[in-house]
Amino acid sequence: MTQATSLIEPESAALPLTIDDVRAAAQRIAGAVVRTPTMRSITLSQIAGADIWLKFENQQFTAAYKERGALNALLQLTDEQRARGVIAASAGNHSQGLSYHGTRLGVPVTIVMPRTTPSVKIMQTESVGGNVVLEGETFDEAYAHARLLEKERNLTFVHPFDDPHVAAGAGTVALEMLEDAPEIDCLVVPIGGGGLISGMSTVAKAHVPPIEVVGVEAALYPSMYGRISGRPVKCGGDTLAEGIAVKDPGEFTARVIGERVDEIVLVEEDALERAVSLLLQIEKTVVEGAGAAGLAAVLAHPERFRGRKLGLVLCGGNIDTRLLANVLLRDLARSGRLARLRVTLQDRPGALYKVMREFDAHSVNIIEIYHQRIFTTLPAKGLITDIECEARDREQIDALIAALRAKGYSVSQVELN
Repeated sequence: MTQATSLIEPESAALPLTIDDVRAAAQRIAGAVVRTPTMRSITLSQIAGADIWLKFENQQFTAAYKERGALNALLQLTDEQRARGVIAASAGNHSQGLSYHGTRLGVPVTIVMPRTTPSVKIMQTESVGGNVVLEGETFDEAYAHARLLEKERNLTFVHPFDDPHVAAGAGTVALEMLEDAPEIDCLVVPIGGGGLISGMSTVAKAHVPPIEVVGVEAALYPSMYGRISGRPVKCGGDTLAEGIAVKDPGEFTARVIGERVDEIVLVEEDALERAVSLLLQIEKTVVEGAGAAGLAAVLAHPERFRGRKLGLVLCGGNIDTRLLANVLLRDLARSGRLARLRVTLQDRPGALYKVMREFDAHSVNIIEIYHQRIFTTLPAKGLITDIECEARDREQIDALIAALRAKGYSVSQVELN
């Protein structure tokens, strides 16, 4: 397990985020955001060997906790600022939360997104009232353009995470969790830019007794881990948890995390995929990769969390449906319920039929068959056949492979990463 402890000297007096700020935010936004449920998962608790409580922030109107911080920031604008409008750079949940509540309050909202942003995210933001401006090929270019428009149009910039008002709003998640499940003794919270965990850790450390806080980052984007530990890190790659794929964490949030977060753990992609799949299968709830990061950490490092009473935030549920389908199918493959077997055959009548008889004898269902005659290293009369199949469990597949090999077939299983 990769982890980091604080290397930043405490400077609580200088931190512009207190428990009173979070409590004030809770009063400010009450009734305008969903007070999402906190529920104990019996099955996940049994799997993890820990008492797991889930906070269903994916049930917000825009399916993410980001509404809380955006609304808290909007409600503290002056009348003049509200009339001029606000601006942000975001291709994710912040854009929708800010657009939805800005429109509801009559505040014009401009969102700058990279031109590479998927059209579905553009449409979702526009559908809740945001005025989308496409600029640049990367987020950094979009961010720079947003700061330029901020000055040109005299707008108020609302940062997605590096803002005490936004972090205070996010911290209301922890207030509700601890009110509903006061037995929680450890919060496991995703980290992207750091706004959510800054707010939640502020609540946790003001609790009597203080509650442990563990942050979670995708291993491909360990930016806050590197910042806090002082170690050089590389960030990049296609992570399932794009909601926390942040290369440059916040300045303000890094200070809060350095003082109030006990540890940061990193999770690999297979753990994120498994967590998304389990939450859908067991809790019947859809979460995005970032929303599953807390559970991924608990499942990947069971000894670290065994026996604890854990609070996990399902911080968002905005995942592309095709990507979700891929995640579910890959999880079935990892569990052994789906498999692709590669069998070497002679290219002659009846060869495939004989193999099919073994599948029938072992009650393994065939989904697809692919023949490859040209691009192989076999003689001209040979062929490679890939057979995708489904079974009851891994043992059933193993028994089929053993039976095929016993009859002289060359069989291998195509593995996932």
